[in-house]
Amino acid sequence: MNNIKNIRNIGIIAHVDAGKTTTTERILFFSGFSHKIGEVHTGNTITDWMKQEQERGITITSASVTFFWKTNFFNSSINLIDTPGHVDFTIEVERSLRVLDGAVILICASSGIQPQTETVWNQSQKFNIPKILFINKLDRIGAKYLSIIEDVKNKFLCNILIISLNIGIENTFLGIIDLINMKELIWTNSKLEIKNIKNENLNISNKYRNILLETLSEYDDFFLEKYINSNYIVSDIICSIRKLVISNKIIPVICGSSLKNKGIEFLLDSIVNFLPSPIDVGIKNVNNINYLVSSEKKFLALLFKVFNDPYLGLLSFIRIYSGSIKPGQIIFNNSKNIKEKIFRIIRMFANSKKDLNIASAGDIVVIIGLKESFTGDTLSYDNEKILLEKINIPLPVISISIEPIIKNDYEKLLNLISKLCKEDPSLLFKINDNTGELILSGMGELHLEIITDRINKEFNIKTKTSKPQVSYKESIKKKVIQEGKYIKQTGGRGQYGHVVLKIEPIIDNIENDFIFKIEIIGGAIPKEYFLSIEKGILEQIKSGVILGYPVTKIKITLIDGSFHPVDSSEYAFKNAASIALKEALKKANSFLLEPIMKVEIISPKEYLGIIISDINKKRGNIVSVIDNNNFKIINSLIPLRELFGYSTELRSNTKGRANYNMEFYNYFEVPKYILEKIKK
Repeated sequence: MNNIKNIRNIGIIAHVDAGKTTTTERILFFSGFSHKIGEVHTGNTITDWMKQEQERGITITSASVTFFWKTNFFNSSINLIDTPGHVDFTIEVERSLRVLDGAVILICASSGIQPQTETVWNQSQKFNIPKILFINKLDRIGAKYLSIIEDVKNKFLCNILIISLNIGIENTFLGIIDLINMKELIWTNSKLEIKNIKNENLNISNKYRNILLETLSEYDDFFLEKYINSNYIVSDIICSIRKLVISNKIIPVICGSSLKNKGIEFLLDSIVNFLPSPIDVGIKNVNNINYLVSSEKKFLALLFKVFNDPYLGLLSFIRIYSGSIKPGQIIFNNSKNIKEKIFRIIRMFANSKKDLNIASAGDIVVIIGLKESFTGDTLSYDNEKILLEKINIPLPVISISIEPIIKNDYEKLLNLISKLCKEDPSLLFKINDNTGELILSGMGELHLEIITDRINKEFNIKTKTSKPQVSYKESIKKKVIQEGKYIKQTGGRGQYGHVVLKIEPIIDNIENDFIFKIEIIGGAIPKEYFLSIEKGILEQIKSGVILGYPVTKIKITLIDGSFHPVDSSEYAFKNAASIALKEALKKANSFLLEPIMKVEIISPKEYLGIIISDINKKRGNIVSVIDNNNFKIINSLIPLRELFGYSTELRSNTKGRANYNMEFYNYFEVPKYILEKIKK
């Protein structure tokens, strides 16, 4: 059993193609976990094990790997998660970050800060995750180091601590200067040599060493005293950096080239020396109950991911915050108030597995045997009345209809999609009441493409799909008070439900899409019917009155009503609430909302005019145009409806020389002339 202080739960996060998987492969090789370096372009990496990942050269599902690394101060067991960079799989990053204690953020030295870099940065800030910044690909043409650090400071308003400098750049990149130990680390044929700093590098090394020491003195009073008296040693510097990283006051920056095997050992040292252990981070819970991270305390864990294994069934990935568990044990799901049994506990090494007899606080492991527990559920030894902070699930923005080519496969497909939606909470499905079609909604075209590819190849169900459709939403502009009655007399006991609802738009609350409040004075409606009224409302807001899309940004208040002592029932009140809301939506100036995407286009400057003209045709707004050597970076906001097939269009307009990235930005009202087109 590991000493919890030596455990590091870390993630590697970045924009797509910044080198996350390549860096992970080098980390696994230099730590002794693997004996051969896998490459993304040959499809033989350890963490990108899915066929779809190997074919496309991208990470789709976050993979967990455990390995060991020793420094002068710690002998650590590291649980590392390699996360996707593509925005379509942002849920994988979100749920991974929720259970990690520290993160390495990669930035490409030639491309700089890209849209998904901002997204993962903001996600890491939301969870208050201590970070190390690794500026990768210093061997590339157009690579920069210090100017990218300035960009990071200005963009993210954070305190940066440079702990290594580059020796050479682009094709002359040889190694780094370690500013903590004041040594040169040079890699020749992947072999590390530690040397004294050459005379030509002394001035710049001393300059940045002094900045490092002054920064530590500014934020750490204990180190300040040692610094003033000039009696600090290397261990004092490392101890001070660690303390300030854990408290999120500074972010150390290092550099290297993962592809050329330069800087990986220094990165590993930094991970172990500076990123926190589970004890340093503690427990994020919504009850504000003091719960210590300890193997000796009661078991407490968060289930952050499920995955359907074709041989083992449902794999439940958990992060254990306290206590320990063994196979055969009964545990409690606090989120659902149910008991579950653990059959097996497994340590994951990407897609290979090792059985464990016990798992303890700080571990990230897989449980086999849980049937009703899913992403975001809190698990404990007994009902501890504690809920850990849940995982935020992004809304899908794009839909397709999917059906089996062989009609007999319909039930099989329905069951499989239901399983995949439990596996990936950012994937939703519904059955169209009018046509009986299966509608699958996800985060983007690639997301849905991967899912359908898995259904066809991995699960061997041949399907056909429609073209992607936009997931619109509906909302209201006006406050309305509406009565709803459901009264039926059939000879015997009747049905009687009567409610008065006030509906109004949510304007200034960005957190909530739906609010339900009860403001009944006196006992006009008994309390036992409140839940049924809310159920009726929740069913109705799934289908608006314009085109039947879900209703969002709406506050509904139950203000009055009446009941019959004999005829009133839960069914009657549920229907009365649904009737009232439907009528109210007709009177409240309902309008249609469409998803707007944040689009970054990187193109040679000669195509700038064509691209801007095309963005204007697509009802887009230019946010900024940034000059980057011979390239232009065009940031814009464009409705998703206008972006289907855009990759082909952009390639055609720029002779294949431009590329783009996009991510969801917000929902905005659809113009009237577009609404008429959609209705047709």
